[in-house]
Amino acid sequence: MIGKKVKNVRVFPVTVKIAITFTLFILISNFTTNYINLIFNRNELYKLMNELLTKDLKNIYTYCGNQYEIYQYDQNIEGSVESIEKMGRSTLKTDKGIIIGVQPDGKMLFQASSIPKVEKFADTESLNWLKNRLKENKDEGAIYFNFNDENYFGMYKFNPRWDAYIVRAEELGEFNSNSWRILFIVGIIIVVITIIMAVIGNFILRFILRYIEVMTSTIMKMIKSQDLGIIDMRGAPSDDITYLGTAFNSLSSMVGNLIGIFRKFANQDIVHKAYRERQIKLEGEKKELTILFSDIKSFTYITETLGTDIIKLLNLHYDRAIREIVKFDGVIGSIIGDALLAVFGAMEESTNNKSYQAIMAGYKVQEVTQDLRERMRKIKNDMQAKKGGLTKEEAMVYKAVLLEIGVGIDGGEVFYGT
Repeated sequence: MIGKKVKNVRVFPVTVKIAITFTLFILISNFTTNYINLIFNRNELYKLMNELLTKDLKNIYTYCGNQYEIYQYDQNIEGSVESIEKMGRSTLKTDKGIIIGVQPDGKMLFQASSIPKVEKFADTESLNWLKNRLKENKDEGAIYFNFNDENYFGMYKFNPRWDAYIVRAEELGEFNSNSWRILFIVGIIIVVITIIMAVIGNFILRFILRYIEVMTSTIMKMIKSQDLGIIDMRGAPSDDITYLGTAFNSLSSMVGNLIGIFRKFANQDIVHKAYRERQIKLEGEKKELTILFSDIKSFTYITETLGTDIIKLLNLHYDRAIREIVKFDGVIGSIIGDALLAVFGAMEESTNNKSYQAIMAGYKVQEVTQDLRERMRKIKNDMQAKKGGLTKEEAMVYKAVLLEIGVGIDGGEVFYGT
């Protein structure tokens, strides 16, 4: 999930980045949508609350009228007010809901609620607004006001018989709390579902983009081994990722071929150094090395006899001779016609005794030359068996291909470099 480190740099999987990005976008989108939905629903709830408050206000307004008639009959204002408050409390469904009667001077006529009673309506700004509305012959409507240090929304109607504003209201925080609670619950559901979907989506993405991981892992191995290779794209779907992997393989093959050609035309130690340091400098240094020299005896006679065919003979000889030298950590310094120069001790990776390696390589070069002579003798014997003998020209060629070489080994301090 958190990727792998390559030379102290962490490489994060692209599938994880995509999953995290889409998860964040989904969460933001869902929460935004639900918040907008909450706002629209709240407007509808306000309309519904208006209707309910208006209904309650009408009932309490009518009841206040009835109690005024009773008050006129028995002159017991305390009993009528107490009856109004009792009836109002039975109407309320919330803890902070209120039904109040406020006289123009701010004095409380009655207060039906479960919160402590107050003697005076403290929100003078709202009271003045009510008075101005009454002067404009608007004796009923909606109102926002402060009561008991909390914000309320309600419906009011002026009762001229009691000379008081009858108000039915609900505390806004309590009214909105249910909406926020629903949003919170929905938010938790959204987070849980999104996390589940993100995990499932991550597995699906990892499957769809699985060849990115194959490519990344293969390239990391190449970096670690310092060797180019081919990414296994077998079974990959036909998409741009597969195209990218195929393009890399094509580039890798081309660079690999170039490196292969470079290795054939440059010393092995120079190839390793160039690959490691990413550059080739024209420089040198004093080194303690062992050097093997070899040349082909009677090379002038062989050249005159074989002509351009000598290239075939040299390839047969050098192909095996060089392989044996390289096996013993030898570096081919140069080949000039029949002469070969090999250096031992130049490869920094080698821990073997350079002089011993040179001597063993010298014996192997003699062995492969002996094997080549045996092959030529066998070919000559087969020809003699079929034809009964060799012509003069064939005898000269046979003599020319029976290679014999001289090998010399020396060691000491030399100036060696590119």
